[in-house]
Amino acid sequence: MASRERSASIPSTFSRIWSVVARIPRGKVATYGQGARMAGLGGAARTAGWAMQALPDGLRIEGQAVPWHRVINAAGLISLRGGDSEGLAVLRQAARLRRDGVPVTGKGRVDLERYRWRPGVPGPSSRRRGRLGRTP
Repeated sequence: MASRERSASIPSTFSRIWSVVARIPRGKVATYGQGARMAGLGGAARTAGWAMQALPDGLRIEGQAVPWHRVINAAGLISLRGGDSEGLAVLRQAARLRRDGVPVTGKGRVDLERYRWRPGVPGPSSRRRGRLGRTP
């Protein structure tokens, strides 16, 4: 019976993580642990990883596709996926991040200090705005 209760809670846990990931803006990344904390799950980075692995293709939250590619590990690296012996998933994720404006090194590293999503902290675009809220 305990396993039935646990399996019933997984979808809601995963959907909480997916809802957080859906909010990561273009040009930013978040770590698995960050996503878990923001979903109210402590630092359950592995749970966030499992949620991202289980993300249904084409899932949309509030009309937006969940940007799975914006989630990386705490070292700033794109995580390897099981069964991806040729690294094609890493290349695909790196390409999507680059299209978002996030530079990725040849080894799959992102500068977390610069590109980590910090909700509530103004980004460069809001700092450039003039007094009337217009960008010069």
